[in-house]
Amino acid sequence: MMFALLLLSAAAQAADEAPAPPASAGLSGSWTVDLRPADDSPVYTQPMELTIAADGSVTGAFYNSEISAGRFGKARGRQCVAFVTSDGQGDYQHSACLVDGRMIGQSWAEHRKFLLPWTASRAPEAK
Repeated sequence: MMFALLLLSAAAQAADEAPAPPASAGLSGSWTVDLRPADDSPVYTQPMELTIAADGSVTGAFYNSEISAGRFGKARGRQCVAFVTSDGQGDYQHSACLVDGRMIGQSWAEHRKFLLPWTASRAPEAK
């Protein structure tokens, strides 16, 4: 009987110590970003790869550019990222939040004087 109690106690302690899935799990991974300026524009997509570390830092790549700085944030029921890439001429500031399984985001390039809203869907898994 004592052995059973010790075993149950050890199992409960191990369950308490098991790492919880990161809050950012919904954003990490491969995405296909729809960069069309309007729904009736020709299809134009780019891949985006996000990795979110336990400390909230974001790494990966978007639009053929490595992410040079990025952060994950969660508040008010939303999971969001913000990160920086470059085209060699200047920086692009990107931000997006997960909404109903899709990312709703925007990219701003001050040096190009534009702001582009975009959406992203999970990329199909490679087979």
